[in-house]
Amino acid sequence: MTTPPKVRSAGKSGPVVLDDISKQIVEQLQMDGRKPYAAIGKAVGLSEAAVRQRVQRLLDQGVMQIVAVTDPLTLGFPRQAMIGVKCEGDLDIVAQELSSIEEINYVVLTAGSVDIMVEVVCEGDSHLLEILGKIRAIPTVRATETFVYLKLQKQTYTWGTR
Repeated sequence: MTTPPKVRSAGKSGPVVLDDISKQIVEQLQMDGRKPYAAIGKAVGLSEAAVRQRVQRLLDQGVMQIVAVTDPLTLGFPRQAMIGVKCEGDLDIVAQELSSIEEINYVVLTAGSVDIMVEVVCEGDSHLLEILGKIRAIPTVRATETFVYLKLQKQTYTWGTR
């Protein structure tokens, strides 16, 4: 079983500020997460050891993660959806229960017409119905609204580097 990525919120000390070199390192890794530190060093003007230290610092600070991103469609998961969840009571408890559902890969507490948004990746519509049943079985969930993805137009991971 894999360990899920850490979820992090800005702390009391505020956001981490990246200098231009660190931003360039992150951009290099966003293009190719397996790029050798020596090659990154050449691109940003640092030694391999300096890049290694900076990358480790960025990882330790929780600024970034180096992960493989898969394409659900090529792996047999043609149905993706965002589900808005209306609930009552302690939202953190509901969010924890939602996080324990394997097919849910994104959970965020929101302000607006729903309390929590979750993203799911499914094998098809019957699988989506099964997941909706699990969500609706949580005692304090009052309603759900499902937004089925028809086409992914844009998805980037370039926050904080531009």
